Amino acid sequence: MKHDGAPLGKAGQYRYYICLIIFLSYILVYFHRLCPAVIALDMQADLGASSTLLGVLGSAYFYSYALMQLPTGLLADTWGPRRTIATSLLFAAFGSILMGMAPTLSVAIIGRVLVGMGVSTIYVCNFKLLAEWFSPRRFVVMGGIFMAMGGVGALISSAPLALMSNILGWRTSLIAVGSFTFLIAVFVYIIVRNRPEEMGWPPIRPSHEVTEDTSINLLDGIKQVLFYRPFWAITLWSVFAPGLSFAVGGLWGGPYLMQVYGLSKTEAGGVLSMFAVALIVGSPIMSIAANRLGRKPVLMGCSVLLVAVCIFFSLWPGGLSLPLLYLFFFLITLPGASGSVAAAASKELFPVSIAGTAVGLLNLFPFLGGALFQVAIGGMISFAKQNENYTAIDGYQLMFYFALTSALLSLIAAFLLTETLKKTEDDAATE
Repeated sequence: MKHDGAPLGKAGQYRYYICLIIFLSYILVYFHRLCPAVIALDMQADLGASSTLLGVLGSAYFYSYALMQLPTGLLADTWGPRRTIATSLLFAAFGSILMGMAPTLSVAIIGRVLVGMGVSTIYVCNFKLLAEWFSPRRFVVMGGIFMAMGGVGALISSAPLALMSNILGWRTSLIAVGSFTFLIAVFVYIIVRNRPEEMGWPPIRPSHEVTEDTSINLLDGIKQVLFYRPFWAITLWSVFAPGLSFAVGGLWGGPYLMQVYGLSKTEAGGVLSMFAVALIVGSPIMSIAANRLGRKPVLMGCSVLLVAVCIFFSLWPGGLSLPLLYLFFFLITLPGASGSVAAAASKELFPVSIAGTAVGLLNLFPFLGGALFQVAIGGMISFAKQNENYTAIDGYQLMFYFALTSALLSLIAAFLLTETLKKTEDDAATE
């Protein structure tokens, strides 16, 4: 590995230690994001929540996560990823423990809000770190590996969590995860550094990025991002594609599989584990494809697959075989694994000095979409239950009509995307 003709040396090695601890942190993000899908019915029975209120509980994570993206981007660009992540994980740890001990639904919602706030900084701060420690092409590859680690968290939140909750109960399981989250916060503070210069090493970024003006005013940076038209195409795609993935894979997929197909909690967790497989397998493949084909074709491909799957679910919501359920849940959650590609496309629209702000603003939208969609779907199911001839399949068919509409809108947004992949000498020469 070389940079400007010189070996990267210690910086080239140390950056992977930073990646290790941050990537481990990202396991917690997806675990907390998706765990309600498996334990939803247990929580509903224990806390006495209706379907609509269960949607509110699940979406509380997404609202707080989404709302934290703007301040997270600003903190990443000013306070630095190290202190930002270490501090926020303490909130996540407390929130998870609070959820596990919650005597009422209101307290559980407060805990869920704290969890969303606490893990909200990891995604943006990671890409800020990657922008400082890696070249543009290696950035998207490492971002794909980062997203794959989220798949490990998604995997743990499915069948393994179902087994653990059967043994320990959902409350003890969440308390244990909160304790582990606290431990990770300590390691982040000890190991992570914001940039090579903090260790006395030369910068790794390409020379044309290093020499850019980094004194841009924060409010000017926000305006620069928000008033740039190409940015809004990718935000709309993020609402309708990953947002839909999070709504189905993160909450309503579990009740759908158990109530329509009669699957046990463990069996449903197995199908939901396809979200993890999509992250583990799909993220690196999409990252490599994005470096070869471009950012836009990869995101368009996700939307096309999403439309096709939603058509099948809309037409046959209760008539699919188990192998098809596995395949379709893999495909419907694949857009949620596209984070590194979307982040790269967003970052490459702007100078590196506002990389955190750009990625943070973008990252608000899939979780805002996930939050709104979870509540909307819960409302649809509650509405369908008012019919005296109601069957479980009725409410979920409405869910998939809604999903198909969202998928089609994501495809339209994908057509409007601006390609940001550029071939440069720095990319070819710098690792």
